[in-house]
Amino acid sequence: MMDLILKYFPNLTEIQIKQFEALEGLYKDWNAKINVVSRKDIDELYLRHVLHSLGIAKVIQFADNSSILDVGTGGGFPGVPLAIMFPNCQFHLVDSINKKLKVINAVCEAIELTNVKTTHSRVEAMDETFDFIVSRAVTAMPEFTKWVKRKVKKQQKNELKNGILYLKGGDLTEELKQYTNVKAFLLSDYFEEVFFDTKKVIYLPLKFKA
Repeated sequence: MMDLILKYFPNLTEIQIKQFEALEGLYKDWNAKINVVSRKDIDELYLRHVLHSLGIAKVIQFADNSSILDVGTGGGFPGVPLAIMFPNCQFHLVDSINKKLKVINAVCEAIELTNVKTTHSRVEAMDETFDFIVSRAVTAMPEFTKWVKRKVKKQQKNELKNGILYLKGGDLTEELKQYTNVKAFLLSDYFEEVFFDTKKVIYLPLKFKA
């Protein structure tokens, strides 16, 4: 299934290829002990989790030294694939379920992924700020923005203004109607697999609040 990743990201380094290749075995092994990926999805890890996470990498190429917070990371998605893709950026993965972070830490150690930090916490309790906040559909956007509204850095270093990059699917018209500056990137514009037909990256710039 690595062919699927190379199909859309053909310029990976040898290190990145080895790291991506190792994910399937590591997650299958850990998933047998701690259920971090649904049973039906584990056999399609590269399609439903790795490539889906990398949809964000089609929307933005994070500048070196960018800091990214992954809220409700679960088994490490989208944070781990993005950390492999952007080795010169720092990723902070947060979840309220500690056993899932144990899996992430073990996976990162096994593939020598050194730009990932994990924290067992609710995001509201954190006081750090980041260039971008990423997540995969942990809640509706209005609720999510409340959680992270003071977590965005003032200084800009990327082509897109600092804010939220949110992986979601389906009809989001009602959920997003209150935002005038939101943009939806259709993953079907980048990936041809049927799985991505309704999937999107929702980009919402957020202003710094002291």
